Amino acid sequence: MRTPVKIHLPKKENQLRPLIAVIGDAKVEKGSRKDLLAEAVGRELINCGYRVLTGGMGGVMESTCRGAKLSNKYQPGDTVGILPGHDASEANQFVDISIPTGLDNVRNSVVAHANAIIAIGGGAGTMSEICLAWIYKRLIIGLRIEGWSLRMADTPVDNRIRYRDINDDRVYGANSAEEAVFWLKELLPLYQRQHRAIQGKSASAT
Repeated sequence: MRTPVKIHLPKKENQLRPLIAVIGDAKVEKGSRKDLLAEAVGRELINCGYRVLTGGMGGVMESTCRGAKLSNKYQPGDTVGILPGHDASEANQFVDISIPTGLDNVRNSVVAHANAIIAIGGGAGTMSEICLAWIYKRLIIGLRIEGWSLRMADTPVDNRIRYRDINDDRVYGANSAEEAVFWLKELLPLYQRQHRAIQGKSASAT
């Protein structure tokens, strides 16, 4: 009887990298501070081994995806766009994976499910994503630049206790792409709880 031959296959590396959402103004002027800051954030995220998720359209979303592709560590598939409409071709030219949702503004809830959120300026839509990310117990970093990211930087969204072991839970303020990614590296391991769906009366009584 022949002895079975043992074949030792090389172990595959875990390719699952954190997906970081970058949110902010839907329109920015090319070469403006917000444009360059978003580009730097995208590039720094890829440099440090993360993937980028945005709403897939223009403004901060496009600038971030453009920056991601400028990184020497960029790989195809590193930029993901969650679109509000039905047409995948509506994504900006720097999006690798375009996911049309047909959800309009409700797509913000999908964006807020990323592993962490970095906000750059932004109006009401950005604030809705910040609030949803807060509810979903995500790490949130706000760049100190005009818009809701500046207004929320260094403050909690509300008084709920999301993590009993994090005494200063808040939207963490940052002045640069490098500082934002520093917070990401330091704090993301602490922000791993998952949101539980809203419980009805019958569920809470059991």
